[in-house]
Amino acid sequence: MTSAQRLTAVYPGTFDPLTLGHDDLMRRASRLFERLILAVAAGHHKRTMFSVEERLDMAREAARAYPNVEVIAFRGLLRDFVVEHGGKVVVRGLRAVSDFEYEFQMAGMNRQLMPDVETLFLTPSDQYQFVSGTFVREIATLGGDVSKFVAPFVLRRLQERVSRA
Repeated sequence: MTSAQRLTAVYPGTFDPLTLGHDDLMRRASRLFERLILAVAAGHHKRTMFSVEERLDMAREAARAYPNVEVIAFRGLLRDFVVEHGGKVVVRGLRAVSDFEYEFQMAGMNRQLMPDVETLFLTPSDQYQFVSGTFVREIATLGGDVSKFVAPFVLRRLQERVSRA
């Protein structure tokens, strides 16, 4: 495969915060594609605990282990971001059946907006199937231990954020 034929995949999300489940999918997707972009959404439709800059920092720290992963923020339509960066695949995680309906609808809409781009669903490893950023934020905010669900550098940021609240 020549450099002009490099297959680029985009793994979008808010990553608020980046969990070990996200890291698991990033690691596995990075082995499937020559170039993987972790696309950190500005979060226009969600209220996030961390700013986009903080989420980018955490994602970059995690991505350092994978030389073919780039971390880039995006705003607006995923379609525009994927096309601008030459993406041919959108990677999405499916933790449970409850995720499937939403993700299936999103994949269908993305197919209408980007007919030349495929959506690839990956399931996390068993130990991360129940981990979500929402759960991690809630547990951390209520004083629970989330050290099994996030990397140490993310845990420190969560603890700092919760202690200031």
